[in-house]
Amino acid sequence: MSVHFGELAMKFGADGVISPGEVLALRREAWPDGHISQAEAEAIVALNHQLTSRCREWVEFYVEAMGEYVVNQRAPKGYVDAENAAWLMAQLDADGTLGSMAEIELLVRVFECAQNVPVSLKDYAVAQMEHAVLEGTGPTRNGGMLEAGNVNAAEALLLRRAIFAPASERPAAVGRKEAEMLFRLKDATLGADNAPEWKHLFVQGIANYLQAYSDPNAQLSRERAAELDAFMGDTQARVGGFLGRMAKASPNAFGKVFGRKAPAPDRSEAVGRAYAVTDDEREWLEARIEADGRVDEYEQALLDFLAED
Repeated sequence: MSVHFGELAMKFGADGVISPGEVLALRREAWPDGHISQAEAEAIVALNHQLTSRCREWVEFYVEAMGEYVVNQRAPKGYVDAENAAWLMAQLDADGTLGSMAEIELLVRVFECAQNVPVSLKDYAVAQMEHAVLEGTGPTRNGGMLEAGNVNAAEALLLRRAIFAPASERPAAVGRKEAEMLFRLKDATLGADNAPEWKHLFVQGIANYLQAYSDPNAQLSRERAAELDAFMGDTQARVGGFLGRMAKASPNAFGKVFGRKAPAPDRSEAVGRAYAVTDDEREWLEARIEADGRVDEYEQALLDFLAED
């Protein structure tokens, strides 16, 4: 980090307000090389905590710069390691709560941009999104508002982005922890002034958890991605040497690689099995519906949807 960047950040945050022009100056100072250093990231976080008012330009810069640092600053790019995940959670919790839309948007951005993140960060995100929807207030990045005690259209959109993001619990599908969060939000906001988008998300999200096919290989671990990255970047590797080691380890391997390919797995069968609700999933759903002794309008809409399918 240049000394000038640190000085600018301290100067701009002194009165708790930052202008679009000041954000532009920071953006130019921080990103001449397209890279955010740890010192710059820490200065940006400190400035965000100082601010009592955040303009749209600041939220955009904060989300973009911090997302780039967390997701891409360590190899392999796109895979958040445990240390960086712990650092991010500590920064977001520094003032005791996920207190601004900039921080909420950053969390969602990381999950949208990363290929995978540690389980600890996935669990943290579920808890923080639930808290933000139930307790948060104030403007969202897309012009809507967070409202405590209900789920409005802007909040439903945030939830949808978070649970269907590539690095979420179950990429392109809803995981069990996310489904349980949807049920808790539904129970906590029954009878509130909720948006139609929330009922749609609840029904679609739970049905997706129960029925959707999810490729178990959709998310590589960071460790496996690092191994592949290292192999591709190894200029000393020789194809002949690799094939020689392969032949010694498995004399029959060449038949599998050259000319005699094993038949590809039939995914249609796997998809069909996934689409059918299993006994375990049925018991899970029944336990949540029967918890309060009645079927509410959201649960009825879900049951109707499942019956139609």
